[in-house]
Amino acid sequence: MPYFAKLLLLIFCLVVLVESRKHRRRRWTRQLEVQRASHIYKKNHDVTKTWKGKTEQLLRVDDHDFTMRPAFGGPAIPVGVDVQVESLDSISEVDMDFTMTLYLRHYWKDERLSFPSTTNKSMTFDGRLVKKIWVPDVFFVHSKRSFIHDTTTDNIMLRVFPDGHVLYSMRITVTAMCNMDFSRFPLDSQTCSLELESYAYTDEDLMLYWKNGNESLKTDEKISLSQFLIQKFHTTSRLAFYSSTGWYNRLYINFTLRRHIFFFLLQTYFPATLMVMLSWVSFWIDRRAVPARVSLGITTVLTMSTIITGVNASMPRVSYIKAVDIYLWVSFVFVFLSVLEYAAVNYLTTVQERKERKLRERFPCTCGIPHSKTMMLDGNYSESDANSLAGYTRNQMVPEEEKQEKMVVHLAMSNESNSSRKRGLKGHVGLRIIQNTHAIDKYSRLIFPGTYIFFNLIYWSVFS
Repeated sequence: MPYFAKLLLLIFCLVVLVESRKHRRRRWTRQLEVQRASHIYKKNHDVTKTWKGKTEQLLRVDDHDFTMRPAFGGPAIPVGVDVQVESLDSISEVDMDFTMTLYLRHYWKDERLSFPSTTNKSMTFDGRLVKKIWVPDVFFVHSKRSFIHDTTTDNIMLRVFPDGHVLYSMRITVTAMCNMDFSRFPLDSQTCSLELESYAYTDEDLMLYWKNGNESLKTDEKISLSQFLIQKFHTTSRLAFYSSTGWYNRLYINFTLRRHIFFFLLQTYFPATLMVMLSWVSFWIDRRAVPARVSLGITTVLTMSTIITGVNASMPRVSYIKAVDIYLWVSFVFVFLSVLEYAAVNYLTTVQERKERKLRERFPCTCGIPHSKTMMLDGNYSESDANSLAGYTRNQMVPEEEKQEKMVVHLAMSNESNSSRKRGLKGHVGLRIIQNTHAIDKYSRLIFPGTYIFFNLIYWSVFS
């Protein structure tokens, strides 16, 4: 029995000894981890990186009223702005607007957000903190649609520096109005502006300015448009006045666009010119080929109408004349005049044939007179006309009782003498054109192309 008690006492002592050693080893391991952590802590000792509390507590968001601007009641807070244009997406002539994607950045100082830092390093946050602090209420004047990109999260960045300086950046796509002047379309240049302004704060509370002047606007070198050449980006600023609220600082992003003309040369000007030239083909077609000349004239007129309708369908309904309208409508007038020219030729030909038919019915026999020609004289003939009747017998003359009404004389003369006499007399050019309808086509072959070339020279010298 005493041996059994001694054995139990020995086992108890061994257990106590083992547990005490385990406890010492655990304490030594814990002290080593603390030493390592303290070494790392000393290496990166910055409350902005190792703060274990809430961000709101570090920035003391709950200790201030951020519904009021910084330095409320004092001078206007300066807010610097810079913009980086990522892309110029589209220009719409019908809606008179443009769409742009840009990075908008604001810079200001809010001492309420200052925090202690030994290395003067900033703290960067996403859009969740923006709703809890004061930010400038900048909006786009004359904008139709705008939104902040939210893929995969809201594209908002907030960077706070220890001294209270704040950088607020966001990625925005905005569609804004652009007042365009189409009086020189498509040989025009357009200047559009994107305007930024504070919505609530006047110039007495918030001073909006470009942070680095013209250097505040950056553009991507790869920006390009299919119809326009981007000539210039620049910034301006001015005050805007509202009668009910006062004066506001307004910033402008101005850019100038020049339209590419090659597309419209292929789609509008060349087809219109070819239709005008095609209408001139009818001047070389026989005047008796009525179906050919009429169908050609109607085809060119309808084609010109289609071109004019297609151009105006892609343009706003402005109340003034555009440069392309001048060219198309003048071309349409040339095509229409070519149709009227054939109508005049056909009418005069019909009238002449009707008169010749009546003369043949009235005087069926003109035998024995070489190359005879019929001449109509009324009662008021001149003495020279009467003298030209010498050598004709009276049986070849009209009876005396019909002399007061009309006199029909058959003049026998050679073709050469007849033409030379007519060239020597003034005022007979119009008579020749009427008597010979082929002359109208001959003159049209020169007048129409010459006039159209002269019009093109004036048009391109004025609008180009």
